Amino acid sequence: MSDDLLDLAVTAARAAGTLLRERFRTPRTGVDTKSTPTDMVTDADRAAEGLIKEGIRSEQPDDSILGEETGEAHGSSGRRWVIDPLDGTTNFLFGIPHWAVSIACEDAESALVGVVYDPLRDELFAARRGEGATLNGAPIVASDAKDLSRALVGTGFSYLGEERHAAARLLPTILPRVRDLRRAGAASLDLAWVADGRLDAFYESGLAPWDSAAGRLLVAEAGGRLDVMPALGPSGDGLLASAPGIFDALRDLIDRGLGEATGESPRARLAR
Repeated sequence: MSDDLLDLAVTAARAAGTLLRERFRTPRTGVDTKSTPTDMVTDADRAAEGLIKEGIRSEQPDDSILGEETGEAHGSSGRRWVIDPLDGTTNFLFGIPHWAVSIACEDAESALVGVVYDPLRDELFAARRGEGATLNGAPIVASDAKDLSRALVGTGFSYLGEERHAAARLLPTILPRVRDLRRAGAASLDLAWVADGRLDAFYESGLAPWDSAAGRLLVAEAGGRLDVMPALGPSGDGLLASAPGIFDALRDLIDRGLGEATGESPRARLAR
């Protein structure tokens, strides 16, 4: 069954990617905002999500589907698809070539399959639970980094002003102690890059399920490590994903920075 699910995810991601590629760098139309003025959605997001959902329903009509733009449609199978039809909408709108389609299918335990597709580079990252991760069919593994001071680390920022401020207060702790930071603007693709070893780690607070469902599986199946990142505000907890050799050091560094920024132990907040 997982083979069929992965094939379906790949087909849907490629179809949505083709649609989005055709609309990239065309005149901006149908642009609205959601949670804040910086949280944007376009007709392209909606069209891509509709295309993905149509493909899933035609093959797995009893599955639940959670989409970023249309919410959750409940099914009876015990499986749920988690979709971000266009991760990196701001990049897409401004003509920046860093955005992706993210699709995962999960059961009550965790993700069964996950796909992150970068249409502009034609790079398709895929994973099945327990069977490893691939890029365009070739196996990938997380980096062998062991020295945090030489690590290239990705991050992201919430759409909420108070959480952006808190994330900025964390930077002085982290930036001097790693090789450099990257804020590229598409969490699913950043996680895929951790799985492929291009980034040594990625962290962000306040991620939604569709931001990370596929990427989490990719990182885990590529041999990386994952943990919850304590919340910086009302958006909720986030994610730390890392090469195994620097994971503990980076988690400790983030916890220290969060403690300095908030005056409270971040792990104590998680325990509440």
